[in-house]
Order: sequence, then C-alpha cells, then structure tokens
Amino acid sequence: MTTVLAVEAGDSTARNLTLTLFLLFVAVTLAITVWASRQTKTATDFYAGGRSFSGFQNGLAIGGDYMSAASFLGIAGLIALYGYDGFLYSIGFLVAWLVALLLVAELLRNSGRYTMADVLAFRMRQRPVRTAAAASTITVSIFYLLAQMVGAGALVALLLGIKPGTTFLGLDADAAKIATIIMVGALMVTYVTVGGMKGTTYVQIVKAFLLMGGAVVMTLLVLAKYKFNLSGLLGDAADASGKGAALLKPGLRYGVETPGDALQTFYSKLDLFSLGVALVLGTAGLPHILIRFYTVPTAKAARKSVLWAIGIIGTFYLLTLALGFGAAALVGSEAITAQDRAGNTAAPQLAEALGVDFLGGELGGATLLAVIAAVAFATILAVVAGLTLASSSSLAHDFYANVVKNGTASERQEVAVARISALVIGAISIVLSIFAQNLNVAFLVALAFAVAASGNLPALLYSLFWRRFNTNGAVWAIYGGLFAAVFLVFFSPVVSGSPTAMFPGHDWQWFPLSNPGLLSIPFGFLCGWFGTVISKERDDQRYAELEVRSLTGAGAH
Repeated sequence: MTTVLAVEAGDSTARNLTLTLFLLFVAVTLAITVWASRQTKTATDFYAGGRSFSGFQNGLAIGGDYMSAASFLGIAGLIALYGYDGFLYSIGFLVAWLVALLLVAELLRNSGRYTMADVLAFRMRQRPVRTAAAASTITVSIFYLLAQMVGAGALVALLLGIKPGTTFLGLDADAAKIATIIMVGALMVTYVTVGGMKGTTYVQIVKAFLLMGGAVVMTLLVLAKYKFNLSGLLGDAADASGKGAALLKPGLRYGVETPGDALQTFYSKLDLFSLGVALVLGTAGLPHILIRFYTVPTAKAARKSVLWAIGIIGTFYLLTLALGFGAAALVGSEAITAQDRAGNTAAPQLAEALGVDFLGGELGGATLLAVIAAVAFATILAVVAGLTLASSSSLAHDFYANVVKNGTASERQEVAVARISALVIGAISIVLSIFAQNLNVAFLVALAFAVAASGNLPALLYSLFWRRFNTNGAVWAIYGGLFAAVFLVFFSPVVSGSPTAMFPGHDWQWFPLSNPGLLSIPFGFLCGWFGTVISKERDDQRYAELEVRSLTGAGAH
C-alpha cells in the first residue's frame, strides 16, 4: 500500500498549517535564545552554560544532542528501505553511547574546562596539541552538520509538497532544498551567537521532549493499526517493500552476496564491519557530545545526566523499529523514494498516513505531518546549534586564545571570536550541504563517527590512560587518523563513482568501502603510538596529576 501526500500544491489550507506550526516553533526557540543571551555574561556562561544545569536537564539535553536527524529521519528511512540492515544503525548508535559512558564521559568532565583539547593539552605543549584538536573538532562537526542540513532540505520539500516537476513560489524541488539549507544555516548561527550554551541547551531540552513525544505517539498509532500484532506489521512491511522476506533478513544493503563476484561480496561484508566499528567507537570522540559534560556543576550530576540520557536514548532507538517498518508497511518504498531517493522523509510520510487513518482524512494527515515535521525541524535546529557551538568554541578557546594569543586573550575577545567562528563554520556547512543532498543522513553521520573515532578517540584514550603518551603522539594521532579518514572518504563511492554520490557525474574513487573506519581508526591508534615512541618527551608528574583530577575532579574548574 502507498500513500499520496496530502500537502499537494493546490492544498493551501494544509500547506498554511504546516508553515504556521514551523514558524511557531522557530519563534519559540528564538525567544528562548534571546532570554538565554541575557544570562550569558562570561566565557563560562557561553561555553558551558555557567555549569548550572542539573543532571536531569543535562540528560535531556544530551538526548536532544544525540538523537539527531540521522536518528529520526535517516534511520527510519533506512529501516523502511532496507529492513534489518537499517536497524544496524540504531544498534550501533546505542552501543556507542555505552562506550562513551564507560571510557571517557566522567573522566573528561573532571579533567577539562570547556573543550576536548583542555584534556589533551593538560600534560603536553599547548600550541601543537590545541591546533590539532581544533582542526579535528571543526572537521568532525562539519561532517555531522552536513547530515542535519541535508535532512532539513528534504523535509521542507516534503512539507511544501514539492516533488520533481512541481514548484512552489517559483522554486522547484532542488531550489527549495537549497533555500532551506541556507535558512537552517542562518538559524543555527543565530542560536549560537546570541544564546551560547545556555540558549542551545534549552532548545535541546525542548527538542528532546518534542521528539520523544512524537516518536511515542507515532509508535502507538502504528501498533494500534495492527492491533499490537508485530507479526502482522512485519509481514505487511515485507510485502509493501517489494523485497519480500528479504527485508527482514541481513544482506539488502550490507554484506550483499554478488553472484560470480567474490571480491565485491568480500568488500560488502568488510563495509558492514567497518560501519559497525565506526558507530560503536565514534561517539566517544564527538566534540558536541563531549562538551555537554562541562555544563553540570559536579561529577555526581554528570553521572546522573548519563543515566537519564541512557534511558531516553535507549527508548528512542527501540521506537525507530516501529517507525521504519511502519513506514514500509503503510507508505511503501516506492512512495518514499519518489519523495526522497535516500529515504529521509519516511517518518514524516508515515505521520501523514497515520493522520489520514486516525484523525479523519486528508486534513488530519496534514495536521500530523505538520506536527511531526515541526518536531523533525526542532531536532535539526537543536543539533546543528550544538555542533556549531562545539566547533566555534574550539576555534576560539583552543586556537585563538591559546595558540594565536598564547593565553593572553580576554574572555570578551574569546567570546567575540567564537561568534565570528560560528558564522564562518555555518557558511562552509551550507556550501558543502548543497552538494550532499543525494546522501542518506544516517549514512552521513556514520562518516562523522568514523572521522571522530579515527582522530579524536585515540588521542583521548592515550592521554587519559597511557603514562608514556606525549605531545608528539597526540599530534600524530589526531592528524594521522583525521587525514586517513578524510582521504579515504574522498576516494570512496560516497564522493564519486556512484549514482548517489556527492558528485555522481564524476568518478575518481578507488577505495571500495563506503565507511573508512576499518582502516582509519587503527591507523589513528598506530600513529599515536609511533609518534610517542619516537619522541623522548615524558612527564610522569603531570600524568599523575591528570590521573587524580580525572578520577576525583579535584581542581578541575
């Protein structure tokens, strides 16, 4: 069964409803941001929200940061189109959070002030380490930003009923997506430059409530449609997908068996393993997640926020099963790919189908579509604000204040540079996002995870747990892992040589895997080890001080 979108070009009432709800959300979040700006007086306020958030508030904000457009739009689309293989992303993201909790969360919060580089540079030479950390933070953040903004473009094309061959206010589907990407970029810069960490955190808390509420309502409606019979849901999903029972088994997207081509089959299986490694290890190196632990006043509050976040995140990823298979059953893969080839609009299309069934026809469908689309926009705006804040903070605090100014910059100067940095990073992200519109947002986030796990994670773990680690090792680990990941992505099918690549009309790819994590992550660890052993620098006393600080929080802030 397929569904026709209720928000067609001629349905002005439904379209006006969706636009009104979207504008209402933007107005509310901007009001929160302006209010927060009046509470932002110092660098600590701008970077860490004054360390004033409770464990519950920070747990909600972490959930809001972590459950991105990749989770809500991308994973639902991948499950709808690829079934079992799509759910691997949900499993990977959830397990990754546990790795971050066990390895770095509390230790990082106790050891640093504002950024990841505060920990890395504690027992090393400041300038080279902070420069490397800033470069890595910005690169990871831009990869992640691409995913959110691509999702925003696909979402607005759906909201306005713009398909290939149709227009709205003179804009075709591609032009509307580009206009949306520019608008989202402008909003995210506004949130960061005006509200800082306080404004961004409150927007993320609001978004977490909205996203969980929307996902729970849609899940209950899907289950009610099938009288809570999961077998019936999965059977209909398999039938409507056009792939039959294969939807419920591994092998549709990863580990694909190619008859007569053993090498291609081998590469496909390696790609699955590479994706799993990147997802599981990536979160522990994501800058916008790591800085959230600096916003609470104590280590106890940090632990409490982690517990809340685990509950929220774990529940949400279970709900993505119902969203994905519900979209496959009630919308159908043809209708999903007709609207967006990568499947990024599956969840909003499911919302419309449920609204038609449960809320009284097309107007009900348009209403639920508008509500869920507004929730998705809340998701996108909150996450891009967090990412922009992480990267602009690193550029201002790590590079400008501690490298360019060598620690002599005033707090006012730091914050001013952070705001300018947000504007520059936003502009770069807008330009790159325009070229990445054919890619699934969950897939783009997996690339960001691979880059984070390749550069940031080796340096962090070595710094926290290896006494012999030194400046040379940190710089080698970050640059080595970062270069390997970006280099391999550039020559992979993600960028060229395939119909869904960033540049589909060109072909310079020679690296066969879509995710570089299998090679780039071990390479980052190897570079960190090699850079350390070829240098004679060693400071056991500073390591002992870092160890006490990371375990107890003594003297951290």
